[in-house]
Amino acid sequence: MPTREARSAIVTGASRGIGKATALELARRGYDVTLVATDKSALSLVGAEIEQLGLEAIVADGDLSDLQFAESVVQQTIAKFGRVDVLVNNAAWREVTTMRHISLESWERTLRICLTTPAFMSRWAAESMLERRRGVIVNVSSIMSQQAAGFSPAYVASKGALESLTFELAALYGPSGIRVVAVCPGAIDTDSSRDYTDASGDSLTEKLRAYTEDVIALRRWGTSEEIAKLIAFVASDEASYLTGTTITADGGWRHQHLPLSLRQAQFSAARPEAK
Repeated sequence: MPTREARSAIVTGASRGIGKATALELARRGYDVTLVATDKSALSLVGAEIEQLGLEAIVADGDLSDLQFAESVVQQTIAKFGRVDVLVNNAAWREVTTMRHISLESWERTLRICLTTPAFMSRWAAESMLERRRGVIVNVSSIMSQQAAGFSPAYVASKGALESLTFELAALYGPSGIRVVAVCPGAIDTDSSRDYTDASGDSLTEKLRAYTEDVIALRRWGTSEEIAKLIAFVASDEASYLTGTTITADGGWRHQHLPLSLRQAQFSAARPEAK
């Protein structure tokens, strides 16, 4: 097994969005990165950016619902880099439907990719981390684990379970020096946040964005890069006492009581001079 000074990370869902931004941020901080997703050409472009930074990248294209493929990703990383320092379980899959209509196939695929595969990839990565008695596993959850809307039931259930799994793994691996933390993004401007449509197939993105920005304290959606920097911080030694918890990065959405437009109207009615 080769010995290397550079640290290594595995990032799933690394072809776009939060995963891509995280892979590049970790590379900037000195990590060789194994990039995992289904889109080989997109992964190759991310890998080329990492190599331009003077680091190495493994392009591992495949379906994370296949546990044999998922295990091979960890094996490839150890074979090439000699270690796994950080695992970022970011990949997700979902269908926008309700419990009334979701198929068993869709339900099981969602749980497989969003929960089962992260659980077992954590186990396999931790086996490498145990050798050095240090390492970090970051599970990317979603604000939907706490704020349901009546659709994507398997996704909502899997994200809630992923946070509970985070606490369980932190308890298991903490005595061996391995930290496990969940990061819970709110409304982030990614491709997956633009795929909501109405019955006629027209996009609901602008309506959704206008509503959510009215209830987000910072009045905007976040960026993939902002979440990537948070993940990189969690993975760093600066967060060395952080484990077994969920960090919510939602711009202040979850604890807002009323949309800003209603609060302003209410305040103006109570104090006309403040209009």
